[in-house]
Parts: sequence; C-alpha cells; structure tokens
Amino acid sequence: MRGIGALALAWHLLFSAGPCLASEEISLFAAVSLTDALKDVGKLYDAASGNHVVFNFGASSDLARQIVAGAPADVFFAADSARMDEIERAGLVAHGERVDVLSNVLAVIVPKGSRASVAGPADLAGLGHVAVADPEAVPAGIYARTYLQSVGVWEKLRDKIVPTVDVRAALAAVEGEHADAGIVYRTDAVTSSRVRVAFEVPRERGPPIVYPLAPIAASKKKDTRALVRYLTGPEAVKIYERYGFLVVVGK
Repeated sequence: MRGIGALALAWHLLFSAGPCLASEEISLFAAVSLTDALKDVGKLYDAASGNHVVFNFGASSDLARQIVAGAPADVFFAADSARMDEIERAGLVAHGERVDVLSNVLAVIVPKGSRASVAGPADLAGLGHVAVADPEAVPAGIYARTYLQSVGVWEKLRDKIVPTVDVRAALAAVEGEHADAGIVYRTDAVTSSRVRVAFEVPRERGPPIVYPLAPIAASKKKDTRALVRYLTGPEAVKIYERYGFLVVVGK
C-alpha cells in the first residue's frame, strides 16, 4: 500500500508540474510606443499559450544596439525599418521572416492648459521649447525631423528642440510643462489626459511610419515563431486598432 501511495504521489507531481515545465519565457524587445497595446496582447497570449512574454521596451535604436551586442532577445518589434535593417545586416534575422505590421501618424501636442495657438508647423517657431525624441537616433525623432524638414521649418526650430531618450519621454516633457509643445505618435498622445493634440500630421504629408516585426534567428525558444504569428493575428490586430494604430499586415 505504501508503494502504491508513493507511486500515485509521483504521478500527481509529474502531471501537476507538467504545464510549468512546458511553459517558456519569451523575450520581446519592442518600441516604447507599443507599450500599452503589447501589454494587453501579452496578457492574451500568456493565457492562450501557457507561456509568458517578458518585455523590454525602449527606443528602437537602443534595442537594436542591445540585440547586435548579444542581448538575449527572442523577438524584435521596432518602430522603423532602419533599426530592423541594422540587425538584419548583422545576420540576426532569418531571411524572409520580418513582416511590417503597423503604421502610425505624428501628432503635435501642447500642455492641456496651454493657450498657445498651434494650428500648423510654422506656429512652432513662436514657442520656446519643442520636445522631440532624439532626432539623430530615435525613430520618432527622425520621423519628426523629416517632417519638419519637408515643410521647411526645421532650421527655424533647431535651437528650440529638446531631445529626449524616446517618444514617451517627449510626451512626459509636455505633460510636465517642461516644453511648450512636442511631436509624438498619435497613439502616445491619446494615452495622456495632460496634453491636447494641436494638430495631426496627415499620413500622406508625413514620412512613412512602419513597425516591422521579426524573430531573432538565434532564439532557442520553441514557441518564438508562434508568438510572432500571434502578434500578427486577429486578436492582436483588434488591440492595435483599439489603441489607434494603423494595421498594415496582410493588406
């Protein structure tokens, strides 16, 4: 009887531990502008798969450097093609596995209580400071600079630009009234009750904004590509659209 009891206990422990042993932690390096949407997607994926997504959010330029330097990323979700190109040139993305998933538009924001009249890019020249993610390195800042150059006001604004580490930091600078205005993604602007959108840059007048996604070739996780499929699937798409992203995958 004692032997039967021990055997039953062993089987119980084996099966109760099974899901834990089978689950994986999958590391997703993603642009900070995707934070809110991906956290919601991650919860659904975790529940559906039994795995757990571990996020590393930041400026795409910083994340790309980390991956090239050997950081243990399984999946990269960037905010521009150039960052994905960088790791692809380093041989870190398998050929043909990257996919463009989302697009976005730029929004010019001011503090909620601001009385400044900012109806177009030329009006920014009359302000003191404009917060922008680092225009030399960070996708949101590069997009902003490209837009301002295209409408002929970049040189007038150059000395007024307050560069920040990423787009969420630019948003925070305007929220805290450390800048008179900021240029962020529309999806970031709508997350805050402390700013108002002065104007959006029409998609056809702004630079093309693309969010590419790819598994990292060196990933040893068996469900890495299953996560990539989930991130481009119907449940994820619903969440992206709810947060205001423009979905381009499959279109």
